[in-house]
Amino acid sequence: MPAKTQPARGMRDFLPADVRRREHVIRVIRETYERYGFEPLETPAVENIETLLGKYGEEGNQLIFKILRRGEHEKTGEADLALRYDLTVPLARVVAEYADELPKFFKRYQIQPVWRADRPARGRFREFYQCDVDVCGSRSAVIEAELCAAASDALEALGFNNFTIRLNHRQVLAGVLDAAGVGAGKHADALVAIDKLDKIGREGVARELAGRGVAAESGDELLGFFENLPALEHAAEFVAGGTTDASAAEAYNRAALGRLVEFIGDREAGARGVEELRKVIEYAAAYGVRGRIKIDPSLARGLSYYTGTIMEIHVPDLAGSLGGGGRYDNLLGMFSGREVPACGFSLGLERIIVVMTERGMFPAEIERPAADVMVTLWNEESVADALAFASELRRAAPELRADVYPEADKLGKQFKYASARGVPFVVVIGDDERARGEVALKNMKTGDQQTLGRGEVAEALRRSLRG
Repeated sequence: MPAKTQPARGMRDFLPADVRRREHVIRVIRETYERYGFEPLETPAVENIETLLGKYGEEGNQLIFKILRRGEHEKTGEADLALRYDLTVPLARVVAEYADELPKFFKRYQIQPVWRADRPARGRFREFYQCDVDVCGSRSAVIEAELCAAASDALEALGFNNFTIRLNHRQVLAGVLDAAGVGAGKHADALVAIDKLDKIGREGVARELAGRGVAAESGDELLGFFENLPALEHAAEFVAGGTTDASAAEAYNRAALGRLVEFIGDREAGARGVEELRKVIEYAAAYGVRGRIKIDPSLARGLSYYTGTIMEIHVPDLAGSLGGGGRYDNLLGMFSGREVPACGFSLGLERIIVVMTERGMFPAEIERPAADVMVTLWNEESVADALAFASELRRAAPELRADVYPEADKLGKQFKYASARGVPFVVVIGDDERARGEVALKNMKTGDQQTLGRGEVAEALRRSLRG
């Protein structure tokens, strides 16, 4: 019985076209982040298991891919290592380990795969890439504005021009919950429900709030606040999402902040959160992304470690987001025992690639064939000459990608192979051409063929491929 050839469940093979698309997206994001002064970081795929356990909650612990002890210890069933679950905990470990070597404000980006022992489903994989960018060491709202600007620039460079960065603050949420009469002990439950408002609607959230023990009157007060927000008489187009009209964004956000101040009142934490949001918007305007920012008081984001500003990228007519993040000032100290303020953003690499593929957003050169020209083999005696000519082409024009058919075969089969791979030009060097120092260059699209001196081919290919 033949062995199974499919990859393990929840894992994927990436064929050449897939890899080229992924590399394009990663390259654009990496170059954008580096223009903002972020530095690359890579950490091992395998961490000590104690590094990961207890950092993601009870459910997260169950999703960690554990590695059994090796050798004579294998029979115990114990694990001492595990595959990386995310990029944030490894960052915290690095900050603690290299505290004396890192700059005061450590700005890093990290684009690497992570692994989760989750149940595979459509769009949910056991191995996938995360694309994180974080700043450690500062509480300034400049950081949030910079992350919004960098993420916005990256998406625009990839071809997205219709998106909104939703912005909220955990302390603002706490102030809203207090004002609605939700007790502090029920804040976490209420946030989990509110975070689903755009997915399950008012009635769904009301049922979930009740199911989580939030009093009916508090739930009604809370939902009433959120329902009234879209009724703002400012910037209706911006509320719908997608505009980059800075004046419309400014009008909407000014009104939204005013509504928050009115509802929260003099509750200290909430008022402080509103002021921090004002600063983020002010600094984002200086970065030129004011038209992308939308205050969204219903944005909660499920992770409990966020302590301040939270952000999420919304694209109209697309379920879910293209990325998100926020401030987590209490997380990085888990290894060092000292408080290290931090704020980060993660772009959804896999989701971006899917959306760009479905919408035909990749540039034409990404879909180009693997080679610009293929050199055929006339016979066994001509192999060395064909290889030498391919090398001549690569040296004369380093941008040219020259392939060689590996076997002496019928020319028809060699042409068919080149055509199947989309190679636009084929070189034939027969005995007569070789004797004269010439080659035949065939255009596979038009069928035209011309005879050229060996030294003329590189420039001819350059002109043809440019035009």
